[in-house]
Amino acid sequence: MLVRAYFLALLGVCLLEPCHQQSLVQSLLHLMFEGGAHSNNEPLDRSELLPEYDFIIVGAGTAGCTLAARLTENPAWTVLLVEAGRTENYLMDMPILANYLQFTDANWKYKTEPSDTSCLGFDNRQCNWPRGKVMGGSSVLNYMIHTRGNRRDYDGWAAMGNIGWDWQNVLKYFKKFETFNVAEDDPENLHGYDGPVSVSHAPFHTGIANAILESARQMGEPIVDYNGARQVGYSYLQLHLRNGTRASASRSYLHPIARRENLHVRKYSEVDRLLMEPTTKRVFGVEFRTAGRIHRIRAKKEVIVAAGAINSPKLLMLSGIGPRQDLERLKIPVQVDLPVGYNLMDHISMGGLTFLIDQPYSLITNRILDNSSTLIDYFMYHKGPMSIAGGCEVVAFYDLKDPGNPDGHPNLELLFVAGSLVSDVALRRNFGIRDDIYEKVYKPIEGQDTFMVFPMLLLPKSKGRIVLRNANPRSKPRIYSNYLAYQEDIDVIVDGVLKTIELSEQPALQALGTRLYREPLPACAQHRFGSREYWACQTRQFTFNIYHYSGTCKMGPAGDPTAVVDPRLKVHGVKGLRVVDASIIPEIPAGHTNAPSYMIGEKGADMIKEDWGFPTT
Repeated sequence: MLVRAYFLALLGVCLLEPCHQQSLVQSLLHLMFEGGAHSNNEPLDRSELLPEYDFIIVGAGTAGCTLAARLTENPAWTVLLVEAGRTENYLMDMPILANYLQFTDANWKYKTEPSDTSCLGFDNRQCNWPRGKVMGGSSVLNYMIHTRGNRRDYDGWAAMGNIGWDWQNVLKYFKKFETFNVAEDDPENLHGYDGPVSVSHAPFHTGIANAILESARQMGEPIVDYNGARQVGYSYLQLHLRNGTRASASRSYLHPIARRENLHVRKYSEVDRLLMEPTTKRVFGVEFRTAGRIHRIRAKKEVIVAAGAINSPKLLMLSGIGPRQDLERLKIPVQVDLPVGYNLMDHISMGGLTFLIDQPYSLITNRILDNSSTLIDYFMYHKGPMSIAGGCEVVAFYDLKDPGNPDGHPNLELLFVAGSLVSDVALRRNFGIRDDIYEKVYKPIEGQDTFMVFPMLLLPKSKGRIVLRNANPRSKPRIYSNYLAYQEDIDVIVDGVLKTIELSEQPALQALGTRLYREPLPACAQHRFGSREYWACQTRQFTFNIYHYSGTCKMGPAGDPTAVVDPRLKVHGVKGLRVVDASIIPEIPAGHTNAPSYMIGEKGADMIKEDWGFPTT
C-alpha cells in the first residue's frame, strides 16, 4: 500500500508541475518500459511439472537462485525450483524504496515472541523480522549491502571441524559471484570481475556521507576497501547494484538463464513437508501446496532446502527432523533427532541515535517527491538520491578488543543513514515503534534535516531459537531472539554510540551544524542522558535488528552434538537431503550475511557437482 501511495504521489507531481510535465511523463514511461522488460526476463511459473526431477530446490532466495543456475549448467540434470512467494517486479529494484518492501506481500512478516529484555519500545514488545517471500528472496527486501565478513570468521568455521570452509577455500566463491565495479586497487587479487552479481558504490552520495568520511580522516581512521585485505576503517557502502538498480539473486542468476529447458520453476507454492523413507531415512521428494492443491514430486538425486534461517528449520521439523522432545509434544513422528532451530543468530543495533544538521542534505521523502529533477534523474538515468539503498551510505568497522590493530577482527559496525525516523513515515513502521514514543520523542523534529547511525553488534554472544508453534505448515514458528542476554553484547553497542558521538564532533561534521538530538526516551528518563546506563536502556527499548538471521541448521562434523549438517551440507543421519543457505552458518561473520549466502550457494553447488561426478570450475 505504501509503495502504491509513493507512486501515486509521483503521478501527482507529473500533473502538477507543467514546466517539467513532459520530461516526467517521458521518464515514467521509460521506467515502465524497463519494468516490462524486467518482468519478461524472469523464469516463467511452470504450470505442468514432471513427476520426478534430479534435484528439487526449496526456496528461490539468494542461495536457491545460485543453486538453480549452477546445477542446470549440466544439461543432463533436471531441476525444480519451488518458491512460496511472488514474482519480482521492477519497483522492488529501486534502491530508495528498500524500506517500503516490508509492507508488501513480498514479505513473510515474521515477529519475535514478546520479550522482557529487548524490543521493549515496539508494539507488543516484539521485533519485526522481515523475510523475502518473492523470487530472489531476501535479496529483494534487503539494503543490498555487500560485506563478506572477516577472514578469521571462516578460519574459525574450519577450526570447528568444517573442513574446506577456511578463508582460502571460500575466497574463490566470493570472487566467483562478483563483478566488482568499485574503483579500488586490488593488488592481492581479492575480488572477482566476471561473476553474475554486480558490486558497486551508489552513483550518488549526499553531503552527509562526504562529511562522515572526512570526519573519519580527521579522527585518524583509515578509508578502506572493507572487502579487501583489511576490514577495519570507513567506506562508502559497496552494494549489490547494477546501473543504479538492485542486483537481486533472481536478476543476477535466473534472468540470464530464464529459458534454460532443464530448469522448471513453480511459484506461489509452499512446501509442507519432505517425503522420506522411514526405514532408510532417505528423502525422495517434497509435498507442496499451490492454490490449495497438493503436489508430490520426487527427487532422483537430492532435495536441497534453501528456504532461509526461519523456514529451513521449520520445514525440517515439520518433516520429523528436529529435537525429539519438541516433535513428540506436537505429535510429529520423529525421523531423526537433531538440534534444528537452535543457534539462532542476528546482528542488532541501538536504534534512534539521531543527529540534527543545518544543511538540506537529508533524504526526506517529501523533498524527493517535490523535486521533479530528482525523479527524472533516476527514472531516466538511475542516478541521484533515489539510487541510495534505503538511505544507507557509509559503513565503519571497529575492533574494540584490539583497537590499535589496523588488521583487526571487528566486533562493531557503524551504519550511517542520510535521514532518520522523521524522514519517512515508513521507517518507524519498519521497526514497529510505538506511536506514543514516536509522538513524544521524534515528532517535534519532523521536517528537519537529520541523519541516523546504527551502532551494530557484529559478534554476538546471545543466541536464540526457532520453535514450531504447532504441526500446521501454515502456522508461523515461534521466534525467540534472546537478544542482549549477555552484558558484553550491550557494552559493544554502547561503545559504538560513544564512538559515533566522537565522530560527530569532528570539524567536517561540525561544519554542517551537526548536533546530537537529546530528547530522552520516556522509559529511560531515570538515567542521565548520554551516560552508559542511558544508552544501555535505549538499546533494550529500541533493539533494531538488521535481518541477518542465521545458524539454525548449524554446520559441524560428525560427533558435534550441536550440528545439523556436515561440512558437505548433508543433514546428519539423512540421505538425499542438504541444507544450503544462511541457516548452516556455525558462527555469524563480522558483516552482513547476503554475500556469505551467495558464497554458500556457490560452494554448495560445487560440492553437489563433485559428489555426482560433474566437473566444477
